[in-house]
Amino acid sequence: MSKKILLIEDNQDVRENTAEILTLAQYDVITAVNGKDGVEKAQKEKPDLIICDIMMPVLDGHGALHLLSKNEETAGIPFIFLTAKAERGDFRKGMEMGADDYLTKPFDDVELLNAIESRLKKNDILKKEFTKNFAGINDFINEAKGIDSLKKLSEERDIRIFKKKDEIYKEGGYPKGIFFVNKGKVKIFQTNELGKELITELHKEGDFFGYLSLLQDEKYTSSATALEDSEILIIPKEDFFALLYKNSDVSKRFIEILSNNLRDKEKQLVKLAYNSVRKRVAEALVKLSDKYKKADEQKFSMNVSREDLANMVGTATETVIRTLSDFKEDKFIEISGGQITILNYDKLAKMKN
Repeated sequence: MSKKILLIEDNQDVRENTAEILTLAQYDVITAVNGKDGVEKAQKEKPDLIICDIMMPVLDGHGALHLLSKNEETAGIPFIFLTAKAERGDFRKGMEMGADDYLTKPFDDVELLNAIESRLKKNDILKKEFTKNFAGINDFINEAKGIDSLKKLSEERDIRIFKKKDEIYKEGGYPKGIFFVNKGKVKIFQTNELGKELITELHKEGDFFGYLSLLQDEKYTSSATALEDSEILIIPKEDFFALLYKNSDVSKRFIEILSNNLRDKEKQLVKLAYNSVRKRVAEALVKLSDKYKKADEQKFSMNVSREDLANMVGTATETVIRTLSDFKEDKFIEISGGQITILNYDKLAKMKN
């Protein structure tokens, strides 16, 4: 299947000539006449790569990149700027905003195609890494890093088995690497001076965690524990930083992860401050379902302790137990021993909103 490229260019001659080169190179080409038109087509078509002029009417290239980077569905699309301006300030602005490459007009067909092939190849490697499995990570790290002397270190990466409730790392400890959930479920939590937990993150198969403290070069401000028997891959600090520093695509991906995590935590703090306990318990159940429900499951069931649920909600265990009893009477959930089954996801989701 041919790759889809969106070309945003207001000059008709340049647009038609560039589109012809791309079509001859077996790419599926979509064209847009200005930044506004380009943003709309990018959101609709989801191209594999975007080539965009900077100086355009209605909305310029910088504005188009800004809008696309704010949309989760288009933020990761490789973006190449085209411009007749070779000024360093213009170049720096584009790259600082997140552009992947920069071509100065006039350019020849070989230069254009090489830039496209390079960006698509790097993006394919990045996608491979996020196939969410152990083999995918090894392939990605070895390919993206491209350093023979570090391949052995990658191949010897440690994978450990953690039983349910086993500690993965502890608040106050110093990070030696980042973690990847190969199998299982993990909770991240903070503890106050009275020993009360507040669960801040939940992770499942395919998730990275434990990287924030490593990036900030500080001790862990939270702890991590297995919610069930889990396989955890440990990527050594040196290996991770070698990859992060030498591959801008990986850097951008981790910045996106960090940004999403910060937004989630901000929302959690607001809801803890203003939502009722009933709404917060409903939200916790919906969050567990969204995070851990498998595609082939008709109903979500999970053996979650009332204490862990209370730590997610930020309230007493007894309060959570009473609220769950109310939900059971309302036929929102079913309780059997420690297992909770969600019977009416829509009602719980509506309640949390």
